[in-house]
Amino acid sequence: MKVFIDGELKDKKEAKISVFDHGLLYGDGVFEGIRSYDCLVFKLKEHIDRLFESAKSIMLNIPLSKDELQEAIINTIKVNGLENAYIRVVVTRGEGDLGLDPRKCKGNETLIIIVDKIVLYPEEFYKKGLKIITVPTVRNHPEALNPQIKSLNYLNNILAKIEAINSGFNEAIMLDSIGYVAECSGDNIFVIKNDNIYTPPQCMGSLRGITRDAVLEIADNFNILRHEHVMTRHEMYISDECFLTGTAAEIIPVIEIDGRKIGDGKPGPMTQRLLEAFRKVVRKDGVKYSL
Repeated sequence: MKVFIDGELKDKKEAKISVFDHGLLYGDGVFEGIRSYDCLVFKLKEHIDRLFESAKSIMLNIPLSKDELQEAIINTIKVNGLENAYIRVVVTRGEGDLGLDPRKCKGNETLIIIVDKIVLYPEEFYKKGLKIITVPTVRNHPEALNPQIKSLNYLNNILAKIEAINSGFNEAIMLDSIGYVAECSGDNIFVIKNDNIYTPPQCMGSLRGITRDAVLEIADNFNILRHEHVMTRHEMYISDECFLTGTAAEIIPVIEIDGRKIGDGKPGPMTQRLLEAFRKVVRKDGVKYSL
């Protein structure tokens, strides 16, 4: 494996950062997870735009332009010879000292591009569905660490994931600081009721996911009524169908929440229809490359 780090492609074992890097010491940085399908990087522009927005919010400079970053991503994929890949782009504040002061990093930003494969959930879960639970850890308050910022500080999500795992589940629903449904530890959440699609608004503690938006676009194309509004656990429990979305997860059905069976306890027909459409879209909407 070749890893892009600070303008160079290095072998995996040689791709290293300083122990004084603020990304390591404080989670001071941003990232994006991106997928390619059959030599097409899905929604690459949207992912790069979101990375730059996250960086701007935390006053972090990205050492490449958007066009240069796109070129670096495509080149890293091609060097690794992958038709289907998971791409992780990481930008840290860079090397500083042991203090918090970001000025000590002196513009030493570190840019990393890792290209590999990923399987978030076993294939059986896409056929049979997930059972998930709500956990005590709430999503970060937007005025503490805004969930729209894909920062390297993912401890909030990891704590929720640990609580789910300790309870014997693969995924956790996180509520916002008011008590409404925010998102899962690594995915956005949707429910279907009476052939309408509902998902929490991105301003209330959930990330505006690239896959989330792609699903909303598909729903529009199918003339399915969709709504972005605050959601309670009650609305999840009484839904006809439920599914999660994310770059790594894609679209995965949920069949049980907090011990309540969703619908008939099987992946629903609209979820399956959306998944089928999504798997076509990811091979059309993006940036093509050749090996």
